[in-house]
Amino acid sequence: MSYLANNAQTVPTGLRKILYLNWPLTLLLASVAAVGFLMLYSVAGGSFSPWVEPQVKRFILGLAVMLVVAMVPIWFWRNISVLAYLASMVLLLAVEFFGTVGMGAQRWIDLGFMRLQPSELMKITLVMLLAAYYDWLPAEKCSRLQWVILPVIIIIVPTLLVLRQPDLGTSILLMAAGGGVMFLAGVHWAYFAAVIGAAVGLVAAVFKSRGTEWQLLKDYQFRRIDTFLDPSQDPLGAGYHITQSKIALGSGGWSGRGFMQGTQSRLNFLPEKHTDFIFTTLAEEFGFIGGITLLFIYLLVIVFCIATALATKDRFASLVTLGIAITFFLFFAVNMSMVMGLAPVVGVPLPMVSYGGSVMLVLMGAFGLVQSANIHRPR
Repeated sequence: MSYLANNAQTVPTGLRKILYLNWPLTLLLASVAAVGFLMLYSVAGGSFSPWVEPQVKRFILGLAVMLVVAMVPIWFWRNISVLAYLASMVLLLAVEFFGTVGMGAQRWIDLGFMRLQPSELMKITLVMLLAAYYDWLPAEKCSRLQWVILPVIIIIVPTLLVLRQPDLGTSILLMAAGGGVMFLAGVHWAYFAAVIGAAVGLVAAVFKSRGTEWQLLKDYQFRRIDTFLDPSQDPLGAGYHITQSKIALGSGGWSGRGFMQGTQSRLNFLPEKHTDFIFTTLAEEFGFIGGITLLFIYLLVIVFCIATALATKDRFASLVTLGIAITFFLFFAVNMSMVMGLAPVVGVPLPMVSYGGSVMLVLMGAFGLVQSANIHRPR
């Protein structure tokens, strides 16, 4: 392998691209997915159905998607970023009219073989379009007001559509990831200070709107805020989820109760144990050591993304890679904070560990963009 890598110019183009894949990143992603399979097997009571088998198939399909995306030159993805964003917008609008309702929210399109969640696709196509925009825009114009308005609109429109579903967690991720790309592109910090000030005012308005005709959030979203502030107010109702989650986290201790020995998940005290709260199962069974190990793997994925962004001289490739790193970070940071009671429960899954097809496939496609940036960077 080292001989071929050192003499890459004599190797056919297709094989050379395989050699240039970021293999450590690929192995890290496979490791995270393996943790997910293990946890899904545990919460299913030692069975490959109903969650492990389809999740394994999705990961294999995701690997294929990542490889296909990686083999395509990064400039191609820059050129179709507008079309990709518009396609995601069309799918978001389709959810409004033809979406499938589940757990009180209308977020999915039923394709027969799977349920597609367009908001997950939007997380990546939004980053692609913003990266393409700032690749086209000269750096000295990034902070001029007339050139700031368009990316703000690009972020706000899908955010509002997702908020209508309603999906507060994904809305927050869209705004945070979009703002992160703008900041990395060189937009002046004063704009972000203004946004933070406006956000503080909006939070105040949200609380003031409660119980009025112009209430800004759904009742269940207010209950989530109440639960976050004081779960003990309703430990058997709205506070049940986070209370059981904290019990499971605390009972794991340093080394955990052991694989498939978690009482909270095995006795079904833990809600949504295969999706949003799967990290709690991991912490109960493998303790602090298991939880911090998964966090370390996640952080290594971020490090390899940053390394790829620094190595490439293409502005689009650098921004899209960093944007994907930000999105990935927000996924696990919000989920872990949520199940530990450090943030409101907003329904954000643990990336590549929680059960779910849309998130798995979209994230693998996103890391295909990171791989494409690495493969096609100047050497």
